[in-house]
Amino acid sequence: MKKLPCLLTCFLLLGSCFCPAQNTDSLWKIYNDKTQVDTNRINALQDIAMSFVSNKPDTTIILSQEAIKLAATLPNKDAKKCKANALNAIGISYSYMGNYSKALEYYVKTLDIYIELDNKSGIAFCYNNMGVVYQYQADYPKALENYLKALKIREDMRDKLNEGNCYTNIGLVYWYQSNYPKALECHLKALKLLQETNDKRGIANCYSNIGAVYENQANYPKTLEYDLKALKIYQTLGNKRGMATSLGNLGNVYKNLSDYHKALDHYVQALQIRKVIDDKEGEGICYGNMGELYIRLANYKLAIQYCDSELVLCKTIGDIDGEREAYENLAKACSKLNKYKEAYEYHVKFKTLTDSIFNADNSKQLGDIKTKFEVEKKETELKIKSEAEREKLKAIAHEENKRQQVVIAAVAGVLVLVVIFSLFLYKRFRITERQKHIIEKQKQKVDEAYDLLHEKNKEVMDSIRYAKRIQSALITSEKSIENSMKRLMKN
Repeated sequence: MKKLPCLLTCFLLLGSCFCPAQNTDSLWKIYNDKTQVDTNRINALQDIAMSFVSNKPDTTIILSQEAIKLAATLPNKDAKKCKANALNAIGISYSYMGNYSKALEYYVKTLDIYIELDNKSGIAFCYNNMGVVYQYQADYPKALENYLKALKIREDMRDKLNEGNCYTNIGLVYWYQSNYPKALECHLKALKLLQETNDKRGIANCYSNIGAVYENQANYPKTLEYDLKALKIYQTLGNKRGMATSLGNLGNVYKNLSDYHKALDHYVQALQIRKVIDDKEGEGICYGNMGELYIRLANYKLAIQYCDSELVLCKTIGDIDGEREAYENLAKACSKLNKYKEAYEYHVKFKTLTDSIFNADNSKQLGDIKTKFEVEKKETELKIKSEAEREKLKAIAHEENKRQQVVIAAVAGVLVLVVIFSLFLYKRFRITERQKHIIEKQKQKVDEAYDLLHEKNKEVMDSIRYAKRIQSALITSEKSIENSMKRLMKN
């Protein structure tokens, strides 16, 4: 029997997807407080409902149905959102109970509302949870298709936590198809993303799934290492479903190591928890594991008893892969008891289901879906890149245009300054010319006055010189008088 992998079913869109037990009392107080607004009371009730989803899914259904009734009193948009959350919770509950057809029915109803509200996160939740149902029903192409739809939305939203959940579930599709390298690649991607968001539950699921890959590769030391890591986290979180999964997985490791006593002890512990939390699918896997163990112990009657129990449960809940493996183990046990007719009939049923699950068409379809997703993803990346390049070119052109405008403005400014300066110089030139003309006129007048003065002065000087000559002619000089006096005295 294969070990039980950990599918990640997504919860509500309310503040806390899951409510720890210690907070339930405070939530009940909010719900019972009629003074609280209806939205708060409904959200509290839905959180209470989700606290029971792993251990008492039937209680979750009852409380969620009550939340739907209360939501009818809210405004249209709020009513639809609360109703979608409640329908999603009911779908998850039916999935935990192994009623996959009912779970799918409620997920489809939820999806319709989220699409109407254009709630991207809610749409992604629905695609993921529908993928979980298809995976339980061994319809791997449809499971992968829904997981990839959810992954694309999460990548667009840059929601690392739920992106990691998507990679976990995609890895499980490859695991079921025995493509272990591809499964391990997806689980390691998921682990990195979930560690970045510190999602303990998701990390534990990744450890469990990585252990499953190593088990199928017969690397039992690694398997034991990762299963024990997962169990420790589940115990810390008080996650009973996770604890049961890890105990069953550890039982498988001990069985492969031929430590049958430890293997049976772990299977019994896991089965007890599965019954307490009403997990039909997990209960069926426990029966199958114990049936395989008793085949190894050569207790074929007890092996048939447990495998019959597994077959009944798997048929009830529609677990095709579990039903297929039950037929395989029944064929082995019957052949050991020489019940060849029954062994042959069981083997034929086993082969028929195996061919329907793992046929070439399914494998091709899985490959086509993955290829289509990768092509669309690449096209989206190229489109984003092209848009980014266009925006970059537009930005460069805008900057160049701004630069040109600055240059033009600067040149225009300089030209304006040149014109203003030229006008100033011209004005100064005109003033200078006028001043020069005035000066020239004044100089001309001065020159004329000077010439006139010079002429007058010449006339005066000529008159003076003429008068002097006359005077000189009329007056005897002193020397002549002196000479005359000297002659008179001598006489």
